[in-house]
Amino acid sequence: MKKIFVLSFISVGYFLNAQNLSNSPYAAYGIGDAKYDNTIETSSMGGISTAFISDFTSNFNFANPANNNNFELTSIKLEATNENNYFKTDYNNTKSTKHSTYLSNISLAFPISSKIKMGLSYQPYSSKSYDILDTQTNDGVITANRFKGSGTLNTAQIAVSYKVTDHFGVGARANYYFGNLYDLNELAYSNAELINGYETKNSIKNFNFTLGANYQLVDTRNDRKWTFGATTTFGNTSNMTTDYKNSTYFYADAAGTTKSNESIIEERSTNSKNLIPLQASLGVGYGEENKWFLSLQGDYKKGEAVNYFGSSVELQDSYRISAGGWYLPNYNNFRSYFSRVVYRYGAFYEKGNLQIWGTNINKFGVSAGVLLPFKNSSITRMSGLELGLEVGKRGTLKNNLINQNFINLKVGFNFADKWFRKRLLE
Repeated sequence: MKKIFVLSFISVGYFLNAQNLSNSPYAAYGIGDAKYDNTIETSSMGGISTAFISDFTSNFNFANPANNNNFELTSIKLEATNENNYFKTDYNNTKSTKHSTYLSNISLAFPISSKIKMGLSYQPYSSKSYDILDTQTNDGVITANRFKGSGTLNTAQIAVSYKVTDHFGVGARANYYFGNLYDLNELAYSNAELINGYETKNSIKNFNFTLGANYQLVDTRNDRKWTFGATTTFGNTSNMTTDYKNSTYFYADAAGTTKSNESIIEERSTNSKNLIPLQASLGVGYGEENKWFLSLQGDYKKGEAVNYFGSSVELQDSYRISAGGWYLPNYNNFRSYFSRVVYRYGAFYEKGNLQIWGTNINKFGVSAGVLLPFKNSSITRMSGLELGLEVGKRGTLKNNLINQNFINLKVGFNFADKWFRKRLLE
């Protein structure tokens, strides 16, 4: 296990150096292509987390910080995602693909006491990585319209859980968002020397908070349980600075990286607090202890106004419905390794916050995953290799828009043990 632990940290170094998040052209709007939740455990179950309290002592729930009643061990998680996007549009029958691999989650969690648990985590929250060129010819004049975007918005979190009673828990999470997002729209004509460029740069340093609660009712006669959970995210306490510039120029090099003879037409800077709007979630789950679990969850995100190329873009309220769970055949069957594997499954539908030409850009998908326990892992120390798969669709071909199919592969390690504790001599 020590060899696996060392290799996983070497992998983290590689992914941090090669961090490159690809996404769809829809990332051009707002703060980019938002990642719902990049943990393998959550995404493999369709995104359910609000009413999910792990039966095992090694899993810390960041999405709803109240749901850590059973967490007892120190846990370190290292996870990476491989995204594969396939795009198609009826406009000129265009097709394209984009692939990327990046570090999607790193977390450390540990118990402070039997009632208080704490966790620290890092995840990419959203990203922009697109380059679109549209050319048209009218009366012998070629018009080129280019859209480019880059940057990543990251989030660092600290969560605290408190077990009020055996049935009721509460929790809080502080979220810090940081990063830069950049958009560029360039318009060029074959009969003109200068390019007209519209640039938007968002510099982000933002705090908000998530509160969570849960209630779990267990029938000790058959180990069946009902779980109810709720979360809300609110309270932006910092500003997002948006710098906008409209200028003309030409490129001095063939690579198109060095501007020359730039003349600024308009330039301004604004501050806003609407980066992460109000969010809320409700969930209910039912299952059998150490055997299986199934949950249904609804999420809501309030719409917002975002500055984009000098004007305000209105994003709508969005909704997401998720269903999923897990199944463990028989952890005590040591003759069959696959009877000790945790199998996860899920599905989701999301009404997106983006509407283009009166058409909603929605998203849906299915997911699956496994936790492959290490050889010396027990049900009270569930450490192992995590694998996850998401397959789905976003967008539409209507109105010459873009249909995006995606396949996301996820791999990670969960190391859990009674670390950082003093041993008592008998």
